[in-house]
Amino acid sequence: MTDSTQASARVRAPRVHGTVRVVGAGLLGSSIGHALSALGVDVALDDTSPAQLRLAIDYGAGRRAEAGDEPVLVVVAVPPDVVADVIERELAAFPGAVITDVASVKLEPLRTLRERGVDLTHYIGSHPLAGRERGGAIAARADIFVGRPWVVCRDGETPAADLAVVEALALDLGAMPIEMGPEEHDRAVALVSHVPQLVASLLAGRFVDAPEGSLSLAGQGVRDTTRIAASAPELWVQILGANAAPVVDVLDALAADLSQVAAALRAPEAPGARRAVADTIRRGNDGVERLPGKHGQNRRFEQVVVMVDDTPGQLGRLFGELGELEVNVEDLRLEHSPGAQFGLAEISVVPGAVRRAVEGLEARGWKIASTTND
Repeated sequence: MTDSTQASARVRAPRVHGTVRVVGAGLLGSSIGHALSALGVDVALDDTSPAQLRLAIDYGAGRRAEAGDEPVLVVVAVPPDVVADVIERELAAFPGAVITDVASVKLEPLRTLRERGVDLTHYIGSHPLAGRERGGAIAARADIFVGRPWVVCRDGETPAADLAVVEALALDLGAMPIEMGPEEHDRAVALVSHVPQLVASLLAGRFVDAPEGSLSLAGQGVRDTTRIAASAPELWVQILGANAAPVVDVLDALAADLSQVAAALRAPEAPGARRAVADTIRRGNDGVERLPGKHGQNRRFEQVVVMVDDTPGQLGRLFGELGELEVNVEDLRLEHSPGAQFGLAEISVVPGAVRRAVEGLEARGWKIASTTND
């Protein structure tokens, strides 16, 4: 077998058969195109921006859509304020295709389309919980959907065959299809996506007027907390406006929580003040425990922080020796120490492997900065 034949044999057969039309060649649309193209699917790209479309094609996300295309599936990946218009247009242009969209808000476009009297038999709203801080075709990646939830919003009139096409798309991209109603979806993303974006942005906004000396102390914790603050304002104005009511509900509850903590800290010696602060931190512990872990498991890992010299090959050596110790690395976070020639590697492992990891690494000359139980 030749090398090219072997490479072809390794490409998994796609579940989606036929042409997939992707409208919108930004981050999500181009990423979908890259992932499907890698599976040999014919991807036809369309975008109102000629420059964006050419860029997506140049990067290999698909080919230019043509007048004679007969797609089996149309994926609408456009900004929230035009998604209903584009869905309506695509339903009219391709009556034999299944139409889905990947907008992060599901209820408002659905209401708009129903108010217009559009036949939505072959429309299924969906939303991959994936993305990056940067947008556009140049930031697209085929793997951003791998292991991520992909919400599919079916209703009682959805043909089973159409539902299967959208779920096949999610599976082809490595995502995990999850069925939800539009209202349930919008309440969920308000809590786990839209409000976190606002919280990160508000906190990062405090840095604008902060002294340079304060910012020089920033560690990985604040970087993790504000990572998504680099997101595009234009897009988020649309997202938050389209999902305003559920977002406001969460913000109001969060504001009440903040007021209680602030009141306790204004008089830290008052009876019950320390308990109020402790309960806030403990409730956060409980909430984090509920977040799905690796492979969607609700499983808590322990952290081992290892000092790593800032020289070539050290991380490879660390991973190799953890492998020798039969310790599986569930997650990894790196933090560089300002002005020092070393970094800190925070390794997440199952609780039962902490002692084996610490003792084994120390025996091999590694310095352990801390563990979760310290």
